Amino acid sequence: MNKTTAPSSPSLFDTPRPGSNLPEYSVGDLSRRLKKTVEETFGLVRVRGEISDCKVHSSGHVYMTLKDETAVLSVVCWRGQVGKLAVKPAVGMEVVCTGHLTTYPGQSKYQMVVEGMALAGIGALLKMLEERKKKLAAEGLFDESRKRALPFLPEVIGVVTSPTGAVIRDILHRLADRFPRRVLLWPVAVQGEVAAGQIAAAITGFNAMPATSNAAGLRRPDILIVARGGGSVEDLMPFNEEVVVRAAAASGIPIISAVGHETDTTLIDFAADRRAPTPTAAAEIAVPVRADLLQQLAGMDARAQQSMRRMLVERRERIHLLSRALGDPARALEPLAQRLDERADRLQNALLVFMDRRRGLLREYAGRLRHPRDVVQVAAQRLVGLMTRQQAAMRDVLHKHQIRFEKMDVSLRHLSPRAVLGRGYALVQNASGQVVTAAQQISKGDVLSVEFYDGKKQVRADD
Repeated sequence: MNKTTAPSSPSLFDTPRPGSNLPEYSVGDLSRRLKKTVEETFGLVRVRGEISDCKVHSSGHVYMTLKDETAVLSVVCWRGQVGKLAVKPAVGMEVVCTGHLTTYPGQSKYQMVVEGMALAGIGALLKMLEERKKKLAAEGLFDESRKRALPFLPEVIGVVTSPTGAVIRDILHRLADRFPRRVLLWPVAVQGEVAAGQIAAAITGFNAMPATSNAAGLRRPDILIVARGGGSVEDLMPFNEEVVVRAAAASGIPIISAVGHETDTTLIDFAADRRAPTPTAAAEIAVPVRADLLQQLAGMDARAQQSMRRMLVERRERIHLLSRALGDPARALEPLAQRLDERADRLQNALLVFMDRRRGLLREYAGRLRHPRDVVQVAAQRLVGLMTRQQAAMRDVLHKHQIRFEKMDVSLRHLSPRAVLGRGYALVQNASGQVVTAAQQISKGDVLSVEFYDGKKQVRADD
């Protein structure tokens, strides 16, 4: 496009080219005029059709194609608006889109910019919910094995619902009638585009609370009630959203789902641990009736007392029968007492006889024993004899060793080199201390050491 040759002033566009009465447009100017005309003519429209193509771009924008029996329409939803859509677009879904028309000069086409989207008709909505239910069930989110038993008497009950509706009043009133408990309300929107996100955040938020009371006196509830009143399928859609179902399935706190009336069914009902037909029924499921419990306790106490009285009567009758069978205990003890006396007399006599026998044995043993002085005298005589024999043996050993040493001394003297030197021989050594045994080992001038019997002399060899 060349802006210098194609002025954008509308007055110039109406100027006919020489030889023609038609105005001349540049491509860009014509595109801008068409864009302006389309946007002003179709400022806000609602279009119904089936999504035949749906692509999420890396930028976050969503590009779709709507079609019916005769035509197709390009649709774009900008990234900032995608998260606000009440319906997540998918191929094959019949929807009603709200937005405005515009053109895209880059491809010479018109398109719709979507600002809102809703399912077209109850049939399409139910089809989408059935497909979503199958998908989540295939992931195991609805398995019965995942469901947990509800606490018998929770201390704290968390409620996720609207703070202004009749639902919270019905729940509180029913709890007060049955068994008053502490209730924590997490206020949320239960209808509209933001409801699903708030409900999921409330379930997650309750699970994130501390298990014990914090500084504000708040702690994690023992059970959750997710509730709202009745409504159309479209009104209950937030409780069918994946984000809500996944939050309920991931909850560590048991959940009672109480959405709509008895005939209404939402996907959170399948992920919850228990479904209640109404919010009031959810309160009845959450806590027992206090008066009924007191009546049960009273009945149990009466039965326990009656059982105790009956047991005491039976024990008394049994003791009476046993006492009649045993007879008088005093009479049963009389022969035993007499036998005890007899045993005592016999024991005393046996003790006297035993002591007499021990005294006789002691006197007998005392007669056999010798006086300690005699024992010491005999031992002393033995000791003297032993010492005499030991001294004689030692003198013999020393004499034998002395003779042996004298013989060894004589042998050593005969073998000693000095004994040889005493007979006129000498020991010759060179300067290195080696013994010289031959004349050829000596050279002229060598200094020699000559050892005689009585000492050494240094000599020098002259030849």
